[in-house]
Amino acid sequence: MSSKSAVLGRLATSLASSSPDQPFAARLCRACVEILGADGGAITLSSTKPERLTVSTSNGTSARIEDLQDVLGEGPGQDAFRAGHAVVTHVDGDQGGPFPMFTELAGRIAGPLTVWAIPMHPGGVTIGVVTLYRAEGELDESLDDAQFLADAVGAALLDDHDSNGVLAFAAWSDRARVHQATGMIVAQLAVSPEDALAILRAHAFADSATLDQIATQVVERRLSFTGTDQGVSRREASDDSSRNGDQ
Repeated sequence: MSSKSAVLGRLATSLASSSPDQPFAARLCRACVEILGADGGAITLSSTKPERLTVSTSNGTSARIEDLQDVLGEGPGQDAFRAGHAVVTHVDGDQGGPFPMFTELAGRIAGPLTVWAIPMHPGGVTIGVVTLYRAEGELDESLDDAQFLADAVGAALLDDHDSNGVLAFAAWSDRARVHQATGMIVAQLAVSPEDALAILRAHAFADSATLDQIATQVVERRLSFTGTDQGVSRREASDDSSRNGDQ
C-alpha cells in the first residue's frame, strides 16, 4: 500500500462489497481485517473508561479477546487507548511482559498469536481502538498504514454532533451539498447512504479538510469514485490547477 488514497480506495471497495444488512461498525471492522490481512479484529470505543463498548468483532476469537481485556482490566487495547499509540503484543506461551494475565489466558483461548491494538484518533482525540490478531506472520501492510486506516475508520464513525473536541470536523456546515455528494457516491459505488457518508468523512480526515470541502470536490466532479483501480478515488488534474489559479 503506497498512499493514503490507496487505503481509502480499499476501504471504499470493502464497504461497497459488504452486505448493507450488516451493522455499519461490522462493515468497518471487516474492512480493517481484510485490508490488513488479519485473522480477526474488533472495534472498541472508549477503551479504558466505564462506558467502554465493543461495537463490533469479526469472529468468536476476537470477541473472547475483547471480553478478556474487559474482565482483567489489562491488555494491549487498553494500553493503546491510554498511550495514544499502537501496541503490539506477542502471545507465545511465555508469562510475564506488560500483560502477564492477558497473555497467559489469551494463549489458552487462541494459541500463539500476535495482537495489534491501534488507537483511533482522527482529530488528536483518541475515541477508541481497532484491535487485530494474526496467528502467524505480520500484517499485510505497514504499521503506519494500519494507523492511518484506524484513524480513517474513527473519522467514519464520528457523527455530525460529536462533542469530543475534534476540531477537524467542527466546521461541517453545508448539509445540502453533503447530501448531494453522498447521493453521487451512492450512485458511483452502489453503497448505502451511510457508507457513502463514511467515505466522505474518511477523505475529510485524510485531507485535514471539512466535510463540506470534500463534498464540494465530489459535487464539482473533481473527486470521483468511478473508473478507478480497486476503487481508489481519483482527483482530476484540473483540481490542482484550478486551486492554484484561485491563489
